[in-house]
Amino acid sequence: MNNEHVISDEVLELCNDALIRGENWMAYNGSLYFIEKDAIQFFKSQTEAKEFAFNNHSDYDNYAVIHFNSLWDVFNKIPYGTSTTGLSNNPDANGLYNYEGNPFTDALIDHIDQQSSNINSQIKTSIMNNENLKYLTDNIKYMGFGENLKDALEKNLVEGKPEFQLKYNAEINKKPFEATLNFKKSDQTDMYFFNSYNASLQKKNGEKMEQTFYINKGKGITSKEAFNLLDGRAVHKDLVTKENQPYKAWLQLDLGNKDNKNNFEVKQYHENYGFNLKTAVGKFAIADLKDPEKEKALMQSLQKGNVQSVTIEKDGSSHKMFIEADPQFKKVNLYDSNMKMVAKESVEKYQSVGKTEAGKAVKEDMGNDKKKELSKEVKPGKELLGKQKDNTLLPKKRESHKKGLGVS
Repeated sequence: MNNEHVISDEVLELCNDALIRGENWMAYNGSLYFIEKDAIQFFKSQTEAKEFAFNNHSDYDNYAVIHFNSLWDVFNKIPYGTSTTGLSNNPDANGLYNYEGNPFTDALIDHIDQQSSNINSQIKTSIMNNENLKYLTDNIKYMGFGENLKDALEKNLVEGKPEFQLKYNAEINKKPFEATLNFKKSDQTDMYFFNSYNASLQKKNGEKMEQTFYINKGKGITSKEAFNLLDGRAVHKDLVTKENQPYKAWLQLDLGNKDNKNNFEVKQYHENYGFNLKTAVGKFAIADLKDPEKEKALMQSLQKGNVQSVTIEKDGSSHKMFIEADPQFKKVNLYDSNMKMVAKESVEKYQSVGKTEAGKAVKEDMGNDKKKELSKEVKPGKELLGKQKDNTLLPKKRESHKKGLGVS
């Protein structure tokens, strides 16, 4: 085995790459004076490196194994030849080589420092890119765009452009749905963020509905919710005010009006608007309402804006129907098995009449009992009866506004 070697610049570049990959064990062919790329192999573990060195030993090849965390380690553990570099090949007591006092020392140190700086920069960039890639991959998946965009995402992150776009295509309920996802690099860091997406839905009549949806801290309207909104339905979301106060509301696009950015106006129906999904659904004899878990799943699906399949049991018969939330008119819409909307005058025959009558009877009994209590405790009087009437009878009908609140 040679006691001195000349290491090519190409090998140093490969060492850089190995450090970035976390491959800190190198096997090199010590029988050669010139250490070139064909004479080295990198590994993540000592065992792998030693196994390679053992398996590739021959009369002409004698591999040695070193561990390195920097280029300084490479130069210390693979001594440079004096005939080429003018450097000492005599190690000190610690097995390290002394480069001081040699005419080429300064140039070598500058070279190593530059290479080390490049490595640190590349490692830092690599770590940031990996973290950014994972964050954005999870973000895209959470927003309903799947995992098929990961390769294209990684490619764009490596290129380092100020901003880029990814295309998403799907078919939902036999309707073409497309989205262009918009990514932009931060002005303060090299991190990229998924800021918005432009969605479009091709309806069966050929009309194309388009809307831009914005992402705030990784949250927003999911792709399926965007489809449902563009298809005319409402979705229920957790929102925050400008003062960062949380609230819940139903959102629905006003498909007849657009803003100055060519987006449909957004109508909001807040909790105090008076629409109660559970009450509206409970008017129908839906089989799933008998099972708490199925009931929960049904409510969650409707809140996402889905048209949900249900089985309505009435008069000893089962009917496969479809329902959707309609917060504007404080009800759910009912469709038959062919997705044809059931006329208003026909809806009643699918409702839980027995439950409704029982509910009325309970209310009447409660009212009669209260009247009896009042007749025993107080004497008739217009002012007192009026006051008692306000406090004891059923709550007044809550006033509502048909027009929802818009958001910009």
